[in-house]
Amino acid sequence: MSNDASGATNARPTGADAGNLGYLALGLTLLAYGLLSTGILKGTGAGDAAHLAHVVGGITLFVAGLWQLRGGEGFTGTAFTSLGAFWATWSVAGGASKNAAGLFLLLWALLALTLTAASWGAGLYSRAVYGLLTLSLLVAAIGAFGGHGSLTKLAGWVAALSGLIAWYGATARLGNGKWGRIALPLK
Repeated sequence: MSNDASGATNARPTGADAGNLGYLALGLTLLAYGLLSTGILKGTGAGDAAHLAHVVGGITLFVAGLWQLRGGEGFTGTAFTSLGAFWATWSVAGGASKNAAGLFLLLWALLALTLTAASWGAGLYSRAVYGLLTLSLLVAAIGAFGGHGSLTKLAGWVAALSGLIAWYGATARLGNGKWGRIALPLK
């Protein structure tokens, strides 16, 4: 009896690429988290992004990652599912001590560094998104360990820049060619 007698092998097509969905979710979450961390909006902080981080960053990224893995996209699948887990955990962690928060951010900076190294051959866009994410998490970890609000704000600006690049790239890939020309350059 063959292994595919149940019809489980290739039971349904993998469908479209979820990369744009993942990068939009990553971009919007990083933008919200980053901008709220900078303090440019009075009376707000990184914690105000918790619900967005949970649903858009956590659930949407995780689902997009599973979709990518199902389609054979190991890099984006790994990136999106792991970052989805990061955002879901961050959104419910609230009230952690500064050392626990610093360690959490430092460990996730290691994951982001792995993603940066793995994206090296994928072009400037991927390297910028994951490289800036790594830098943001590292600076945020140092800020958390030392209780330095200025480093937290700097980490927020770097996260927002990473999010802006992720959002721009997904927007470019979704829109380019739909207007009969390249409207948003992407290399």
